[in-house]
Amino acid sequence: MKTMWKAALLAGAAWGAASNLAVAQEQATTEQGVGVEEVVVTARRREETLKDVPVAVSAYGAAALERMGASDITSLQQSTPNLTLQVARGSNSTLISFIRGVGQQDPLWGFEPGVGLYVDDVYIARPQGAVLDVFDIERIEVLRGPQGTLYGRNTIGGAVKYVTRKIGPEPELRLKASLGSYDQRDFLVSAKAPIGDKLAVSFAAASFDHDGYGKNLNTGAEHYDKDVATGRVSVEYTPTDALFFRLSADTTRDKSNPRHGHREVQALNILGQPIPGGEVLPDVYDTRAGSGDTNRVENSGVSLLGQWTINDLITVKSITAYRSGNTEGTIDFDELPGAYLDIPGRYNDHQFSQEFQALFTGDRWQGVAGVYYMNATAAGAFDTVVSQINTTIATAGNVDTESYSAFADVSYDLTERLSVSVGGRMTRDEKYGRVYRQNFTGIRSPLFGNNAAVPGLLRSSFTNKKTFSKFTPRLSAKYEISDDLNAYVSYSQGFKSGGFDMRSDQILTPNSADGYEPETVDSFEGGLKGYFFDRRLSLNTAVFYSKYKDMQVTQQTPVGASIASQVLNVGRAHMSGFEVEGVAKLAHWVSANVSLGYIKAEFDEYKALDLTSTPPVVRDFSNSRVFQNTPKWTGNFGLNFSHDLGDNGSITFTPTASYRSSYHMFEIPSALDQGSYWLYDASLIWTSAQGRYKAALTGKNLGDERYRIGGYNFPQSAAVFYGNSVSAFYGPPRTVTASFEVKF
Repeated sequence: MKTMWKAALLAGAAWGAASNLAVAQEQATTEQGVGVEEVVVTARRREETLKDVPVAVSAYGAAALERMGASDITSLQQSTPNLTLQVARGSNSTLISFIRGVGQQDPLWGFEPGVGLYVDDVYIARPQGAVLDVFDIERIEVLRGPQGTLYGRNTIGGAVKYVTRKIGPEPELRLKASLGSYDQRDFLVSAKAPIGDKLAVSFAAASFDHDGYGKNLNTGAEHYDKDVATGRVSVEYTPTDALFFRLSADTTRDKSNPRHGHREVQALNILGQPIPGGEVLPDVYDTRAGSGDTNRVENSGVSLLGQWTINDLITVKSITAYRSGNTEGTIDFDELPGAYLDIPGRYNDHQFSQEFQALFTGDRWQGVAGVYYMNATAAGAFDTVVSQINTTIATAGNVDTESYSAFADVSYDLTERLSVSVGGRMTRDEKYGRVYRQNFTGIRSPLFGNNAAVPGLLRSSFTNKKTFSKFTPRLSAKYEISDDLNAYVSYSQGFKSGGFDMRSDQILTPNSADGYEPETVDSFEGGLKGYFFDRRLSLNTAVFYSKYKDMQVTQQTPVGASIASQVLNVGRAHMSGFEVEGVAKLAHWVSANVSLGYIKAEFDEYKALDLTSTPPVVRDFSNSRVFQNTPKWTGNFGLNFSHDLGDNGSITFTPTASYRSSYHMFEIPSALDQGSYWLYDASLIWTSAQGRYKAALTGKNLGDERYRIGGYNFPQSAAVFYGNSVSAFYGPPRTVTASFEVKF
């Protein structure tokens, strides 16, 4: 608690000083026209200015994302406090996300994320294909801390909201082309047009391509390349002033080559001798993987929004959506031509969701209430191929989920300055799981084309059904210190339901068929938001303290030729820290952006089955376990210079620097852990006087930093059959992109 008290004292001092500034600023005089732009968000399912929302929120509009050079949503981790948003290990478009220490590293089907991803208020249930490219977008919001009341499913750590552009009253055609490093070739075309007074249509199509940052030295294929095509179409219908409908559909296809990773140590055979060609390659983007160069990820969805404004007090909404996805690929854990540890796999999922909302607005109160339903299936199969003993372990199964919930959140103004909010959500999840796991003699099983493989020991074959229910409350109070400054305190609880481990091995872990239980987070937060110096400075701060209970942790322990997988409710932990985000308008031609996040996350209890002991026993590992993907410090600083060229348009220059302190890849420290590093970016954008033309030059990772974003750790000391497979995946190297855009 010492860190929390220190953070609270610092925040109290800052808030006290800020309160005095808020009063004093009424006496200040500033240069005419200089001020920070006000930001509008929908964090509480209704439009509010950022300072009025008693939630820690980071918001990025289309212009800010362009200045950042954000190609996909993982760019947000460089500028958002206490956020990890990265491409998952061994994939091109699977997302892992952590906020304030809460998330989900393992993207296997049936596991659910700890940070909810929403596209136009539609929940995306699976991480495959969730590394969303940034195009034709209005804004992205990152909500930190549990958001169980309004967003419900799996927002125990927070939520990321991706909001696409709406159709405006004027027709528009936009063309954009980008060329850059590694033969980057990105193209975008979008069009929006009203058809009469009541109907409007829009579409956007984009392709994103670049060569690999490295090579597969075994096959000659590109490695860390990109080959993505995506499209979106919308139809808006407004039959009356009170009714609005929006039908949207999207599809994405990713045919980038498999991302195998980089071997970090010398490969060893079963006798502990070096494997020829198994040395550490000098280029971290190169590999010698031999499990294949075929990869395909497809995702598509359709949604229908209906909105009826009954009167000035009540508006009702209906959000209906269906999504599906398929993934076929392979992960070469050993990074060698031979199949020392190869994992070919496939996934498929689909989900249907229906949400009804009622928004209420009165003189002194406002709120939202609703119900939510989701029916989803996630299925898949993979082989664990171990060639040194001519063995394959085949794994397959599925998880069906039906989720029901009802929610409400109401705010009431007790006085002109003081308001309180009360919310809650009741969730009921019904899950049905089926798991199959069996040994085969041979390289690959019949699941992946080897019908000659000889079936052996049946390791798992079970079905089970479990139901999880939880009520999660939220309370907050907000006080307007002045017209430009608000302070708030809040309590919220997050909940993620339990489930079944698709890797369950009933021989090694007999109780795994029983599944694992839900986890919860109780979070206490206080914040100060507002403007200072006659709106020259916007500042948002928060301090938080969270109790994490019944944590779900995936633990994989090599046992002979097999891997014992356990998803365990290991115990308890606590997290505390603070966050600061600010924008300062230094003059009419220059502004500064800054963000800073600090978190201290520690296990209080970590009870797990120690499979390395004989017989296996339950031990408390809390003194030797750490939080994964949770750097203690995150920070960002940027400047934005703008200059009006008169009839020749305007130009902006935006240099930025971001920092992440050292962090761990897994709960057990390893050689794969990443040290602290800085990333330096810059963009130069010219816009014509009428806004019709735009040209940009963007540089990312200008210091050409090499930093790990994931890895697999199966060293020889733990498993002699796996070729001493310790591999890592790296963030992009230095890239420079030139783009040109024209609007008609």
